[in-house]
Amino acid sequence: MTTIDTSARFTTLPDEATLSATVLALEEHGFGVEVVEDLDAARRAALARIPHGSSVMTNASVTLRETGIEEAVDKGDAYESARDKMLALDVTTQSREMRVIAGQADYVLGSVQAVTRDGALVIASASGSQLAGYAWGAANVILVVGAHKLVPTLDVARERVYQHSLPLEDTRALEAYGQHSRVGKVLEIHQEQPGRVHVILIRQEVGF
Repeated sequence: MTTIDTSARFTTLPDEATLSATVLALEEHGFGVEVVEDLDAARRAALARIPHGSSVMTNASVTLRETGIEEAVDKGDAYESARDKMLALDVTTQSREMRVIAGQADYVLGSVQAVTRDGALVIASASGSQLAGYAWGAANVILVVGAHKLVPTLDVARERVYQHSLPLEDTRALEAYGQHSRVGKVLEIHQEQPGRVHVILIRQEVGF
């Protein structure tokens, strides 16, 4: 595993011109976008978009945890937690049912590793378990993203995945699960049907 790269290259918040250009590009590619000031505002914005009683899948995400979105969905009583429903099943005998639950909730929530200035989202995963919902399975997707993840190009986005996000996630996985992480699969979303994917950009560093 490479040394963790926490250089300013991958952690600096963008200037207003870069942020505005990225928001415009995302909107032109079919994504809904809103920019919020902090973690509390991000949580309020995400939850405001989800009708009470909806089934909601919170994918594993430092951003969802640090904003309090994960706890509000999975520990509260306003929504049906697809994650809790999935984890109640036996992975050895009910993996098919688990895949259906994870990918076809009313709302799927998560984050990304990079957003390019021309409006593409880059999402890396060890197993790929969350990618089906983002790509097509879920009717509604909400992605909560620290603005420090904005990058100029796809090449830099891929560098960010391997040089910055992976080492940090590897450290987290070792502490949480006792095993290394990896980049097993990468999803790039370049265009979306308007109204399906909503991106909440936070003017703050949060997540990997």
